[in-house]
Amino acid sequence: MPGYRRLKPFQKVSDMIDRRLLLQSGAALFAATACSRQTLALGKAGGNPLPIPPVLDARQNERSFALRVQAGRTFFFPGRPSDTLGYNGAYLGPTIRVRHGDDVKAAVTNALEVNTTVHWHGLLVPGELDGGPHQIIAPGATWRPILPIRQPAATLFYHSHVHGLTAEQVYSGLAGVLLVSDDEEQGLGIPSNYGVDDLPLVIQDRQFQDGRLVMPGGMMTAMQGRRGDTILVNGAVSPIAKVPNRLVRLRLINGSNARIYDLSFSDRRSFHWIAAEGGLLARSVALRSITLAPGQRVEILVDFTDRRSVVLLTGLDSNASAMGGMGTMGGTNNSTPATVLGFEPRPMGPPQASSVIPTLLASRTLPDPASALRRRKLILNMAMGGMMENSSARGFTINGQPFAMDRIDETVKLGTTEIWEVSGEMMRHPIHLHGVHFDVLSRGGRKPDVLDQGARDTVLVKEPVELLVRFDQPAIKAPFMYHCHILEHEDNGMMGQFSVR
Repeated sequence: MPGYRRLKPFQKVSDMIDRRLLLQSGAALFAATACSRQTLALGKAGGNPLPIPPVLDARQNERSFALRVQAGRTFFFPGRPSDTLGYNGAYLGPTIRVRHGDDVKAAVTNALEVNTTVHWHGLLVPGELDGGPHQIIAPGATWRPILPIRQPAATLFYHSHVHGLTAEQVYSGLAGVLLVSDDEEQGLGIPSNYGVDDLPLVIQDRQFQDGRLVMPGGMMTAMQGRRGDTILVNGAVSPIAKVPNRLVRLRLINGSNARIYDLSFSDRRSFHWIAAEGGLLARSVALRSITLAPGQRVEILVDFTDRRSVVLLTGLDSNASAMGGMGTMGGTNNSTPATVLGFEPRPMGPPQASSVIPTLLASRTLPDPASALRRRKLILNMAMGGMMENSSARGFTINGQPFAMDRIDETVKLGTTEIWEVSGEMMRHPIHLHGVHFDVLSRGGRKPDVLDQGARDTVLVKEPVELLVRFDQPAIKAPFMYHCHILEHEDNGMMGQFSVR
């Protein structure tokens, strides 16, 4: 198939950019899972049971856990093996659980034939423990960081972050869920029975040919990021989750390379948003849909007491036609809703008279914008003309500069607060800052959107967005990254780094 190849890790994305594939890549794609909201039935959610990743609980292993980065074969479709990567398995990884206040010993062994890293996306630790491009794990080596857990309960995300290969390694399967727990969260009485009424859901889109995973390539892949024709949840094709007929907590993680999800239920039922990337919100928010960009995580509470089967859908990707209609050339046709997964409620465990959704969730002291020490401005650039002329990735920059491992772009004083104004060119970009949480102060010169609230580490930008950032973690021995979380953009230069001293 023009513009695609079978998944044999690894080739740099920049090496695959070819102007001759510009038109071929558009013609090669199709939308196998797209379906209309009007005709959707639960049977179209698949039939595969939802896989639940096993738990590595650090407290049950003397405050430690171990990961093995390895290659494997995965059967996404019967009789069709795909070459994949995973942690402690063939695809994706276990759910790691840690607790506030602990110092956790990690051991990550690289059984691949290429370098890798493991970035603890959302974990507030010093720069040398962050797992970014500077913490390379060579083939056969083991990285042994000790992670101080000093942040509130939250749903985090770990994944490869080796520069130039992040997109391919994550696409191949190197990602997993990291849960932080604390007393405040456990005292709320919200669902917490892992795998029963507390479900981690890693949502990804992947491209298949004859039932086997393939790696999209070409100019449009570089421009838009890798997109696929099939949605996976925890590595399964649009599966069905059997849930108790009561309140259920869904931890939604966007593990896609580039796709933005607009999530809602097929019967338009409401749900309650309770947590963003940095942890619990101050108050629960009733919604009927929620947007999830690559790298973002949310927690929602859904009431299944009516016992009605229902499907979680995703609508149009807001970046699908961002560049003059080129969106559908870079991946699946995102013009109609698509199935994510189905839910079948049934009696499970002790009966409950009612499902109580707490209004007040977590206390949090917000930083004072008046205390900001200085203001910085970041523009995520896409110089398309330069890329087409040179068949290179030099058009992906921040403030006009492509990423350089030996250059510190910003130096910040430890313990201070700053305002960073971030904007993006040509399309919406999910900006991720390592080692910090931030609050959205404004969007396009106006008040933040409803979905901007809470402590964040990843947020969508196109119009200028002001972020109030608190720098409480040192980055002296190794810097932190800031980058677009469209992974192909990151790999090809849309990334910078900062030290905190």
